[in-house]
Formats: sequence, C-alpha cells, structure tokens
Amino acid sequence: MPRKIFLCSVCDQPEERCQCDRYCSLCHAELGIRLTEDGQYYCADCRDACDYKTQDNV
Repeated sequence: MPRKIFLCSVCDQPEERCQCDRYCSLCHAELGIRLTEDGQYYCADCRDACDYKTQDNV
C-alpha cells in the first residue's frame, strides 16, 4: 500500500519542504511541532490529546 503524503494546508507542500512558520494550531507552542493529516501543525501534547497522527505514525 502506498504511503500517504500529508500536505500543509497553507502552502500545499509536504512537511520536509514546507517553509511556513510552524506552531501548534491549538496552543501555539513551537516545540515538537509536526504536520498531521488535516494539514495543520500540532505539538506532541495536542496531538496526543486529540489523537492526531503524524505521517510516520499512520
């Protein structure tokens, strides 16, 4: 099964090519930020609380 690529909702680029300012969409933290399937960036605490998965955890 091919790996699904998550794209930033602002620039439509994958996480490794995204040049957008990165901060958690919920709490605005700047540490541990990762892109999730909805195209937004979240910190580890918010990802855990909301059960959001990063591309490498799907």
